[in-house]
Amino acid sequence: MNALSQKLLLVDDDEALLQLLKEYLEQEGFTIDTLHDGASALAHVQQDGQYDVIVLDIMMPGPNGLEVLQQLRQHIHTPVIMLTGRGDDIDRIIGLEMGADDYLAKPCNPRELLARIRSVLRRSQASTAQPRQSVINAHGILMDASKQQVSVNDQPLEVTGVEFQVLLQLMQSAGTALSKEVLTRNVLHREMTPYDRSIDVHVSRIRKKLDDAFGTEQQLIKTLRGQGYLFIS
Repeated sequence: MNALSQKLLLVDDDEALLQLLKEYLEQEGFTIDTLHDGASALAHVQQDGQYDVIVLDIMMPGPNGLEVLQQLRQHIHTPVIMLTGRGDDIDRIIGLEMGADDYLAKPCNPRELLARIRSVLRRSQASTAQPRQSVINAHGILMDASKQQVSVNDQPLEVTGVEFQVLLQLMQSAGTALSKEVLTRNVLHREMTPYDRSIDVHVSRIRKKLDDAFGTEQQLIKTLRGQGYLFIS
């Protein structure tokens, strides 16, 4: 992948780690900006929010990473990768529920972070590629893949980039179960890891948003034990 035009923002109060990651990622061709606290990140992104990916640590002074993410998601849809303390499963789940695209436990290996960054970039590029079915209309849900837009009964539905891709995958395969492994590979562009609940959380958020939009529980996305998820045809 040619990363010369890709601009990343790294936010972490660990200056030594930031310098390590900055040097490594710059060697891979990325343009890197670094900040050390949440308040600076919010102010900076509001002034210069043109980033391809934001890497955001959860544990920071001032507004923490989750608070920063919550405020960012009100204004931008830039992919965000959260850095979490190893074993802090609840932080990972909350981050995904609040709109993070992926997460990585600290201390993180620069090569693994690079792989996650490239994964979300591939997903972003795939979302702009010509889809196999650009417009899907089913059960009052209209998805326009070329415009990255979703509406329910002609009313716009706000979803994150990952949520859009998960719903698109399910609706394109309506009537056929898709495993979590397939969804992880196709949407997050990585292999599913043990105890990985990323797809579960994204599906849960999609269900809630659809139910809220319809005003009642729809059960359009079925959970099939041992098989994955199925969008009813």
